[in-house]
Formats: sequence, structure tokens, C-alpha cells
Amino acid sequence: MPSLNENNQREADAHVAEPDFSALSPEAVINAVEGALGADCTNVCRPLSSYINRVYEVGLGAGGFVVAKFYRPGRWSRDALQDELDFLAELHAAEVPVVPPLPGRDGALLHALGHTQFAVFPKKGGRPLDEPGVDAWPSLGRLIGRMHAVGARHSPRDRITLHPDVATEMHLDFILDSNTIPEALREEYTWAVEDLIEHIGPLFDAVPMLRVHGDCHRANILHRPGEGFHLLDFDDMAVGPAVQDLWLILPDRLARARREMDGLLVGYDTFLEFPRETLSLIEPLRAMRYIHYTAWCALQKADGGFARLAPGWGTSEFWRQEIADLARQRQEIDDALDANR
Repeated sequence: MPSLNENNQREADAHVAEPDFSALSPEAVINAVEGALGADCTNVCRPLSSYINRVYEVGLGAGGFVVAKFYRPGRWSRDALQDELDFLAELHAAEVPVVPPLPGRDGALLHALGHTQFAVFPKKGGRPLDEPGVDAWPSLGRLIGRMHAVGARHSPRDRITLHPDVATEMHLDFILDSNTIPEALREEYTWAVEDLIEHIGPLFDAVPMLRVHGDCHRANILHRPGEGFHLLDFDDMAVGPAVQDLWLILPDRLARARREMDGLLVGYDTFLEFPRETLSLIEPLRAMRYIHYTAWCALQKADGGFARLAPGWGTSEFWRQEIADLARQRQEIDDALDANR
């Protein structure tokens, strides 16, 4: 779920046109990889599944394969892309299990083919994390704790901050500017989001923030036999509270997933002390994710991704449901806060 950063907001204000990937022929991809790495490639160039970007498996003349990831134009600034790749390189240097970008022959991690930025990664096999067993939760906690120990070292250049006053305000502005809300429901939806921001914003004040994965759900955790868990897909890297990278893994809301959370925290504390008081941010972060996802869908529509939207997206019925969902989530937030008092 790619983030909208300030660069994305500027692009949205300029009415983003559908990104042009037409130049990415197999020959162009192979030539781009050869130019970036300074290594010969075979004629193998297979497209891989990717929702937003364009990703290809490319054969190397010396044997093996690499994966070339061409980032969707207009979604991230160059600095934001460099943030992602630098974070991965730092994590790899600290022996945190990730799939790091391969340095080019000039040492660069980010390359360009025309106006399209791309990076090249080693190919890694494995399977996405399914339902973790009891013993897996401390291991996952250690993995995330190790990541955050590196993430706390410094701030990124151009990544969104997961504070309602910043991220959710930006997402609301994007949604309103997209003109996807029927006029009759525009005011009600705006009020629902602004009321939520006002309600939860103070909860994030003075909360420690660091570089986080941002979209750390199970599909972005790879299990490699003999090597354990690896973290994948740092597109949504952000500055946020540590709990952002824990709650998405849970099988249920916190009240019904205490055992799993306890396992995560036991592992996490091995490398970094987790601020327990920020567990109260889980339901506010869930509400923010609702709005983030709506903004992401609006961006999909703006750049021509109609086929990636659910049937009925943007109808009056859809927006009424969104308003109702936000009202229910606001109650969930209040119930969770009351339970923690």
C-alpha cells in the first residue's frame, strides 16, 4: 500500500496522469539492468506480479537471476526512493534479514531509465508467512526489534510521518481534491475524518517516532527454510511509532490477541525496549489505515488504475459505508482507551 508523501500531494494537485511504462520492453529492461550492474544478462526477462510497480526477473550471464523493480512514476520522490534503499542497505549491513538492493557499477542503489527510477535486487525464494505457531511470535518480535534498532539511528529524507495531524490530514486533502465523493456526502465524510483526527491526534503527541516498515503484514514477511524470517517490500516505509509494525501481524484485535502480542514483545525487548503505553495507538492507527487506503484507491483512480478498484468503489453506497465504518472504528478506539484506563 504505497504511501502518499508531500511529493505525491504535489503530483495529485497537478492531476496525475497515467504513468507510462510503455518503454519497458524486455530488451529495454535487460539493457537497463546490464547498464546498472555492468554485468551481462541472458535474454530471460520474465514479468512478476506487482500491484503498483513493474517488476521483472532477469537472467545473468554468469548464472542466477536478479529482480529489477521499476517504480511507478509520481508515487515517490527520488529522495523517498533513496530512503527505502538506504534503509535496506543499513539493515543488511546490520545483519537484519532483508533483501538488499544490489549496488551498481558506480556504487549507486537507485538507477534511472528515462523518467522511471529502478533498483535491482538478488532473487530470493521462500514462502509468505502463514499462521505463525506459538514459537514464531518471539522470533517475529526479535526481527522487528532488530529492524527498529537500526531505524532509530536517524531520520529519512522524504517519508511520511504517521501522525494524524500530518498523514491523515494529507490523505483527507487528497481524497477531497480527487473529487470522488458525491457532493451530498462530502461534508459528512469530511466531518467524520476531521472529528477522528481531532480525537486521536493528541494521543500521538510526544510518542517516540522512528523509521518503520509501515506495512508489516504477513504477506511482507518471507520464510526461508534454514534462514528464518525475512522482511520484504519497504515501499511504505515511514516515520512512526514502533507499534505500527506489530499490530498488522496480529490475528485479531489486541483484546483477543494478547498471547500473540506478548510473544512479540518478549522477542522485541531482546533488542530494543518496547514502549508499552503505545499499545493504545493500535485502534487509532487502524482508523488511519482506513483513510490511507481510501486515499490510495483515489490515487489508483487518478492514474488510471480502475481495474484495481473493487466493484462499486466511489458510489454513494460506498461512501456511506466508509462513514459508517469510521463511526464504528471511533467507538472501538473509545472502548480500547476505556479498557486501558
